[in-house]
Amino acid sequence: MSAERVFLYDTTLRDGAQTQGVHFTLADKQRIALQLDRLGVDWIEGGWPGANPVDDRFFAEPPRLARARLAAFGMTRRAGRSAGNDPGLAAVLASGAPTITLVGKSSARQVEGALGATREENLEMIGDSIRAACARASEVMFDAEHFFDGFKEDPGYALACLEAAAEAGARWLVLCDTNGGTLPHEVTRICERVLARFPGDRLGIHAHNDTGNAVANSLAAVLAGVRQVQGTLNGLGERCGNADLVTLLPTLVLKLGFATGVAPRALEGLTQLSRTFDESLNRTPDRHRPYVGAAAFAHKAGLHASAVLRDPSFYEHIDPARVGNTRDILVSDQAGRANLLARLKAMGLEPTSEQLARLLSELKAREAQGFAYEDASASFELLARRTLDRVPDYFELLSFRVIDERRRNAKGELVTLAEATTKVRIGDRRFFTVAEGNGPVNALDVALRQALAPAYPSLEHMRLVDYRVRILAPERGTAAVTRVLIESADDEGRVWETVGVSGNIIDASFMALHDAITWKLLVDGVHPPTRSEHLP
Repeated sequence: MSAERVFLYDTTLRDGAQTQGVHFTLADKQRIALQLDRLGVDWIEGGWPGANPVDDRFFAEPPRLARARLAAFGMTRRAGRSAGNDPGLAAVLASGAPTITLVGKSSARQVEGALGATREENLEMIGDSIRAACARASEVMFDAEHFFDGFKEDPGYALACLEAAAEAGARWLVLCDTNGGTLPHEVTRICERVLARFPGDRLGIHAHNDTGNAVANSLAAVLAGVRQVQGTLNGLGERCGNADLVTLLPTLVLKLGFATGVAPRALEGLTQLSRTFDESLNRTPDRHRPYVGAAAFAHKAGLHASAVLRDPSFYEHIDPARVGNTRDILVSDQAGRANLLARLKAMGLEPTSEQLARLLSELKAREAQGFAYEDASASFELLARRTLDRVPDYFELLSFRVIDERRRNAKGELVTLAEATTKVRIGDRRFFTVAEGNGPVNALDVALRQALAPAYPSLEHMRLVDYRVRILAPERGTAAVTRVLIESADDEGRVWETVGVSGNIIDASFMALHDAITWKLLVDGVHPPTRSEHLP
């Protein structure tokens, strides 16, 4: 174990923006930067000034960071130009960022083949650019592009590129595995060679994930002596992504004992940060992401569940609370009494033998109908509490109607419209609502929220993040039974799954929606209005 300091450099706002389907607005970048600052990373790379209008505006209106240093990214001067006569470099130098990171080639093959420059000219480009940056910023880093490939081809030249940057004043020399093809044992060997020339507190690692080894490569570099790690939230990045800081950070702190700028309390917010970040990008959070995924501490087998309750370390490598996650004891028709008791205990319930037998019988009967509670823990909790008479009746659906219309509009365009009508009773009041939506399930959800929001304002902070349909008994064709799984989330970082089963997909969707809303209100500690209470 070590108490040495490892520094975290986040590149989400630049590398992450290169992810297919991800587009950051100015507001997105400012919000994410503040979230990273609260987490405790040391540097936040804001983007590439001069590359696009959003990055220009970001550096013109930088967020107020309490701890992290803002870094501007750019490239060394182009061949045939001076450092003072390169528009691209000039935009980076004029950004006003306290830290400037410049990328330059460190592979002789790349220099000659991609840049069309000589080896000596590239060394001059690196030195000139770093000196110009040192005159404008309080700290300069050199990102040695293609360093690991370049080192394999010509170690002497790759090291000469680092020497040129260091002599010109670069504080950090960042070894970049640009195409993500280097393996951990190679990273260790090469870093040891580099560490023989430069101290570890001047070296960083910037790993890409094209072989699935970005986190492993980053750890290999740190264990060799490198003291800066670069990565992105949830591993975003071009192609296969970058090193995932959400996995790297707890591994460095909780497994290897390194110190970072992230306080234990901030580390406990890691799960919420990871999930809300994905949701803000309209991406479904990875249930199996290490440390923070919804399934990261989920136990299905009865033997595992009972063992976890005796000693969590049998099947959990850390206490999930240390990263803000929770244990989940899954229940299915194969789990038996052990899992059922374990899950009920986690819920704070102690049923009698008769209640337990009734619940187990109900569980097996429902799963025989097609319900799948191992993927819908919130629905299982409601089933258990209803069996024990512990769930309030927040609302009663009297009826609903959904209309789908497919027609051509006034412009002759083919459009599909969905409209839902609901009649709901809350306390002694009835509510009649009509809403349109993007499809029948969304229309039904919107109509329900309109009826419930006045009585239950906390539902405004709940949203549907995933909707999955599975056809059961497909041999029945369009008359087959349908299972609907809905994943919901709220602003507290909670994510929960509910299930509905019916021969009618809209009815199955309503079952899952009803459970999702009920679970949210239950865990929020909301009490339903009595018959005599006034509703808005």
